[in-house]
Amino acid sequence: MAGHNELITTAELADILNQADLRLFDCTTYLEPAPEGSSVPYIVVSGRQTFEAGHIPGANFMDLQGEFSDARTELRFMMPQVAQLEAAFGRHGISANSRIVLYSIGTAMWATRFWWMLRSLGATNVAVLDGGIDKWTAEGRDIETGLAGGYPHATFHARPREGLFVGKHDVLAATAERDTVIVNALGPQFYKGLEPSRYGRPGRIPGSVNVPAATLIDPKSKTFVSLADAEAKFAAQGIDRSKRVIAYCGGGISATIDLFQLHRLGFDNLTLYDASMGEWAKDEKLPIEVG
Repeated sequence: MAGHNELITTAELADILNQADLRLFDCTTYLEPAPEGSSVPYIVVSGRQTFEAGHIPGANFMDLQGEFSDARTELRFMMPQVAQLEAAFGRHGISANSRIVLYSIGTAMWATRFWWMLRSLGATNVAVLDGGIDKWTAEGRDIETGLAGGYPHATFHARPREGLFVGKHDVLAATAERDTVIVNALGPQFYKGLEPSRYGRPGRIPGSVNVPAATLIDPKSKTFVSLADAEAKFAAQGIDRSKRVIAYCGGGISATIDLFQLHRLGFDNLTLYDASMGEWAKDEKLPIEVG
């Protein structure tokens, strides 16, 4: 079974908390219901308040929408220009020599989103904390409160990798490609279009298969399911290493859980439809499938 070092346990993290090159970040964001009739699908709330209420000792905070997303579009969390990311990661003390560990509260998807972004920029020493702060606190480990201390500023030189993000035209073309499988990471009720969608038209990208991100995480411990379990779930949907995989969800966040597990399984040809259903469902020119 394949495996990469992008996953770190709470015990392993506890052993390296005092290392000078460690850059540990809480990446939590919250999505709150938008007012009725609003043009946006949800209200984005930074996790800074819950970070200040309790975080892993020495950790700092990264605000995904506030600092690390493209503010020029109505779509939330879109990948911004490389220069913006270089400046933002540098402000947070991240350089090529940093050992980066990411976590979030309740769900790993905010941490895996940052993992995917950093990976696309060429960072190689990036890990996600298995179980996040939920597992850390469940084990009775120390918690710190208050403002982020901040790491010394650094210079982050990106080495962008091609093909880790795709747009709607690439996805539309891929619906007719036999060597590509498009994976929807939302719950089955949204995949099938059985419930109203906050993104627009209910349903899915035609031909896409469903591996909900939630099924790749243990609901009690918040840890990732075993690689064997994950591989079985992907295989059941016809996903194998001979195919390119395009993952999507509502806003390009939960799909990174699928990509994280696929990467750990040794899949190499992976990409994210960044705008996901936030764009697709609103564009009447794009086909949609239900049922």
